[in-house]
Amino acid sequence: MAKPSIITGLDVGSGTIKILSVLKKDGEEEIKVLSKVQETSSGVRKGMVISPDKSAEIISALAGKVREDCGHKIKDVYANVGGSHIFCQGSRGLVSVSRADQKISEEDIARVLQAAQTFSLPSNKEILEIFPKEFMVDGEKGIKDPLGMQGVRLEAEALVVGGFSPYLKNSNQAILNSGLQILNIIPSPIASARAVLTPRERELGVLLLDIGAGTTGICVFEEENLIHLAILPIGSGNITNDIAICLKTDIDTAEKIKLELGSCFSEKKGKKRLPKREQIRIEGLDSEENIVFTNKTLTRIIEARVAEILREVQKELKKIGRAQLLPSGLVLTGGGAKLPKIKDFCKKELKLPCRIGLPKGFFPEINDPRFASVCGLVLEGFDSGEEGGSLPGRGILAKIKNVFRIFIP
Repeated sequence: MAKPSIITGLDVGSGTIKILSVLKKDGEEEIKVLSKVQETSSGVRKGMVISPDKSAEIISALAGKVREDCGHKIKDVYANVGGSHIFCQGSRGLVSVSRADQKISEEDIARVLQAAQTFSLPSNKEILEIFPKEFMVDGEKGIKDPLGMQGVRLEAEALVVGGFSPYLKNSNQAILNSGLQILNIIPSPIASARAVLTPRERELGVLLLDIGAGTTGICVFEEENLIHLAILPIGSGNITNDIAICLKTDIDTAEKIKLELGSCFSEKKGKKRLPKREQIRIEGLDSEENIVFTNKTLTRIIEARVAEILREVQKELKKIGRAQLLPSGLVLTGGGAKLPKIKDFCKKELKLPCRIGLPKGFFPEINDPRFASVCGLVLEGFDSGEEGGSLPGRGILAKIKNVFRIFIP
């Protein structure tokens, strides 16, 4: 009987740092949540770790809470990396099949993917992952898994994802300083996509929008391939900051106002709503002074910032020629997805169908879009030992994992 697998994910975000430790028994679909903890971030700005020591303290404290929750000491984690320094670039590789019988081996696939990474990069940038879009055998296109096929020439078209080396080093250092080992580093939007997208959505064409506190992650899939990735340096925390500035209140009160009273736009006619000019009074942090504002003012503040985020998203879609052209539409996740009426606003602005993406398959259920990234990290952890269920390109990469590592400098 196989030993149950325990996997731990670590999501280092701008607003919070989260750890999720789960257990999955062999042959069972459901994943049991052993511990789910979070704490306000420190040392992280716009998704980038700027003070590894401060972040390490939070991570270490959370690891201690996990040990108290389930008696399981964390040794290693699957971790995320974020920030607008993350980039993607299309690439191609070409190699000759090495075997005498012309059968394509795992080593051939590893070599062609390595060849796809051989291009000029600035010395302070490095490659994180490579996502094969398709393989070509003797010019024949559209092959997803060439292993075992016969041919003389093997080509690969891929999307390479990388980042700014100093920020990547800071992320690694924060985790290592907390006493944990790193099994893999995964870009945040990729992790969120693993948790909330369906295979059908990735096949037809879909946009994942992960709105965090300090950044907004974008992933676009089509024909099961990752075709674009970007991280914008703006998030739901900017909305909270705007509310705090305009209403002259503290950040915690502004966050409460945003989630409980805020909206991206006013209700339609015929629905019960506050009159636009009716004043709202709430008690601030200093109970001696009330905060007074109108519903119209609050909506205007929120709408302006969300519209700014979506304009930047639209620019990214136009870069790849997919504006308004994704049949599965938009899947919205992250803490920003909890903003009232944001789904309707995104549908209106981007002219795409929209749904809120929630992690599935966990027990107890995790019905919170803020945990999409950390849930995706543990799912990626299970995928690394399994061939099925992973994002496009991960099945073949899992097969050649050990061989591929030999060729990575």
